[in-house]
Amino acid sequence: MTTSTELAPPAPAPLLGIGRAARECAVSERALRYYQQLGLITPSGRTPGGLRRYSEEDLGRVRRIRELQTLLGLNLDEIRVVLDNDDRLAKVRQEYRSTRTGAARRRELLEECLAIHQATAATIDAKLAGLKRFRAEVDGSLERVRGLLAELDSRAGLVSR
Repeated sequence: MTTSTELAPPAPAPLLGIGRAARECAVSERALRYYQQLGLITPSGRTPGGLRRYSEEDLGRVRRIRELQTLLGLNLDEIRVVLDNDDRLAKVRQEYRSTRTGAARRRELLEECLAIHQATAATIDAKLAGLKRFRAEVDGSLERVRGLLAELDSRAGLVSR
């Protein structure tokens, strides 16, 4: 026999205030407000007094924004595109898994997924190409400095003899 606690769904995680949410995501409160102003995030709730409240899902989205900024160096406009694509992919996934979705519609959904992923890959490729160009510049500078150091060392060896 099961007890009522076994049947009860887990209690939802409490919504966090902006200060706690900012600390959890290692961003400033100002950044959270700015992300909301840009439409990148929407707090899951508000207090009767209008204070923002953030869910764990909201925090995951903020972490995704930070990851895209730090890992790929995407700007906020590029991040908006990635997040919009993530949102669309979630909806496509849901429709695809529906028992009412026919084979023809599933094919359309898969083709849409393919196009979204190809666009994301193109964005990443552009960033990687930029990083490779920058790395090549740094490598060139490294070689020039090493050459100058070697030249100074060889002159110093001739002078001290």
